[in-house]
Amino acid sequence: MTHQSASAVILVRPTGFGYDPETAESNAFQHARHDPEVQRKAAEEFDALLDALRHAGVSATVLDPTDPAAPNSVFPNNWFSTHADGTVVLYPMCSASRRVERDPHLRQRLEQEGRHVRQVLDLSRWEDRNLFLEGTGSLVLDRVHHLAFACISPRTSEPALNAWCEYLGYTPMPFLATMDGTLAGQPVYHTNVVMSIGEQFAVVCLEAMPYPAERDELRKALEEVGKELIPITLHQMNHFVGNLLQLRSRNGRPDGLCILLSETAFQALRPEQRLALQRHGQLVPVPVPTIEAVGGGSVRCMLAEDLLGGQ
Repeated sequence: MTHQSASAVILVRPTGFGYDPETAESNAFQHARHDPEVQRKAAEEFDALLDALRHAGVSATVLDPTDPAAPNSVFPNNWFSTHADGTVVLYPMCSASRRVERDPHLRQRLEQEGRHVRQVLDLSRWEDRNLFLEGTGSLVLDRVHHLAFACISPRTSEPALNAWCEYLGYTPMPFLATMDGTLAGQPVYHTNVVMSIGEQFAVVCLEAMPYPAERDELRKALEEVGKELIPITLHQMNHFVGNLLQLRSRNGRPDGLCILLSETAFQALRPEQRLALQRHGQLVPVPVPTIEAVGGGSVRCMLAEDLLGGQ
């Protein structure tokens, strides 16, 4: 049986964390900070997330980065994804500074952790053709109904999306999303800051989508598969409310579900939105302000879902 929500995650330590001007060109969430304590703060925020996962009853595997100096290594979900059939996918990355994160020995490392890997689908050669698709940053997946939502941006090429869907058996759901919701606005760099899909809900910033027809199509697609739609505003999107992740927990609620999000996102939720989300899982807010401001990603970006079975 395919579950939407994983019961385990994989993280990579932020040993070289820092501001990356190369990725900032396409990521409006990133801000340069000349703070000598950035790496220490990022390490503390990473450890706080690990503690939160442990207390929530979610299994976590921690890997060391292939390149210890990689500034974005704390966001591993962009360069690989795992799938319940034992497939691991390696992705084509837009920025050269991020390609060093991709670990050619990932299969062996996961197998050493007791995971069963049936095949590795390496799409990194697409970079030679300027075709980019950055994992579950670019792709927000309804794993049960095989829908792949993706906002097209410099990091998410529509031909790459279509080819990925052919390989994995998904239906592509491309759309445009911009930082201010206008056609002239800067494209949102990753889909997983615009929206998140849980087992029975979807958080979506419809305001970021300038085309009414695409808004209607996305809303209809989610409603047809039975998702409760929880709309968020552009202001909330900019505070990472769309960047949350529902996971299956070994403790807590009877349904075993929790929702990981940042403290920034939690504080930006309106009371009725909090109540709506709490119907779908215990909210687990984690403060990651340095990683959000300097790295331009939040809690969901730090979590690569582990859907591989054990050996």
